[in-house]
Amino acid sequence: MDRFKLYKQLKQHSDDKIVFLVLDGLGGLPRNGKTELETASTPAMDGLVAECEAGLMVPVLRGITPGSGPGHLALFGYDPLEYAIGRGILSALGVKFPIRDGDLAARVNFASLDENGNVTDRRAGRIPDDVNRAMCEKIRSIKLEGVEFFIETEKDHRAALIFRGLGGRKFSEAVSETDPQKTGVPTLPSRPLDESKEAKETADLINRFFKEVKACLKNESPANGILLRGFALYRQIPSFSEVYGLNACAIAGYPMYRGLASLVGMEVIETESGVESQFAKLREVWDDYDFFFVHIKYTDSFGEDGNFEAKVSVIEEVDRNLSAVLELNPEVLIITADHSTPASYKAHSWHPIPLLLKSKWCRSSGIKSFGEQALLHGSLGIINSIDLMGLAMAHSGKLQKYGA
Repeated sequence: MDRFKLYKQLKQHSDDKIVFLVLDGLGGLPRNGKTELETASTPAMDGLVAECEAGLMVPVLRGITPGSGPGHLALFGYDPLEYAIGRGILSALGVKFPIRDGDLAARVNFASLDENGNVTDRRAGRIPDDVNRAMCEKIRSIKLEGVEFFIETEKDHRAALIFRGLGGRKFSEAVSETDPQKTGVPTLPSRPLDESKEAKETADLINRFFKEVKACLKNESPANGILLRGFALYRQIPSFSEVYGLNACAIAGYPMYRGLASLVGMEVIETESGVESQFAKLREVWDDYDFFFVHIKYTDSFGEDGNFEAKVSVIEEVDRNLSAVLELNPEVLIITADHSTPASYKAHSWHPIPLLLKSKWCRSSGIKSFGEQALLHGSLGIINSIDLMGLAMAHSGKLQKYGA
C-alpha cells in the first residue's frame, strides 16, 4: 500500500491547526565554527527546542541536492522521485498563468552576458520587477511559426515562459537546459534527451527562440540574455485535501512557492514578502483554514548570494517576530526548510536540514539550541522530509490507528 492510500484510509477530522514555517534554504555550513543558524541570536527558537521534538531531515536521498520543487513536495509528503515536477510549471502556476494540458513551461533567469556570449551574472544583478517587465515586453515582439508563447514576470530576475503548440503541435520535456549553472562560460544549446521527434523539435524550437531573444536584448544592460531551466509539461497530481483531508492555505510572497502550493491544491493567500507582513496575514486568515504553509524566501536568496551576515539577519528577524505565531496557539508548529543553502557554497546543497516540531504530544529533545550540531542529538534523529506530514497529522490528531 502506498503512503497516500494509507493516509486517505486513516485520516480523520480534528480541529487542531498545523503551521509549517519554512525558512527556505535554512541549513548552512560553519564559518568560524558556526553555521548561519548557529550564529544567529534565536532565543525564541532555542526556548522552544528544549521542549519539542527536533532533529534533521534529508530532503530526497543522502547526497542528492534538491531544487525548490522537490524540496517542498517532499515536505508536503509527495515523493519527489515519483512527482518530478519541473520548475517551469511551478513558475507558470505562481504567476497564475492559465496553463493547459500540452503546454510546455520553463523558468527564465534574466542574465548578463559579455561580448563573447559568456555568462557574467546568472541573475543580472537581481534586476527589479519593473526592468523584468520591460524585458518581457520586448521579448513578446518575437514571432515563432507554429507556436504561441507567453512570457510573464515572476519576480526580480525570474520569469515564466510557456510554449503552446498550434495546429496540434506537441512538445516534449525531454530536453536539456540552457543554463550552465556557473559564470565565465557560454550558455548551453538545448538538446533532445531521447530519440523522439517531439524532443528534437522542442530542442530546435528552444534554440531558435533563444537566438531571437539574444538579438532582441543585445543592447540592454544588465539583462541582455536569458537562461532557461526546468522544462516541464503540465500534469495534475493528487490534492492536499484529497490525501490529508486538510483545508490548507499558503502565505508566500514569492510567486514560485505560490505555484507549488497551487499545484497541490492549497489556497494561495496574496501577501508581500516580509516576515512581519506574512505573520500578520497568518493572523488575518487564522479562522479559515487548518493547515498553513508560511514561506520565508530570503534565507535562501542571501545564501545563494554568499551573504552569510544577511542570511543570519533574516533568521534573527523570524525569531524576533515568532511570538506573533505562538500567540495563535497552533496545536502543531513545525519550523524547518526545504533544503540547505550554505552561504559559503552559494547554492543549494545536500546537507540535512534543521527541524523543530512543537505539539502537546512531544517528547523533549533535551537540547538547548536550534542549530545543526545540537540537532544531531534531537529526539527525531535524522529523518526523511517525506515523513514529516505523517508526523504533523499524528501530532494534530488527524490519523486513526492503523490495523487491529
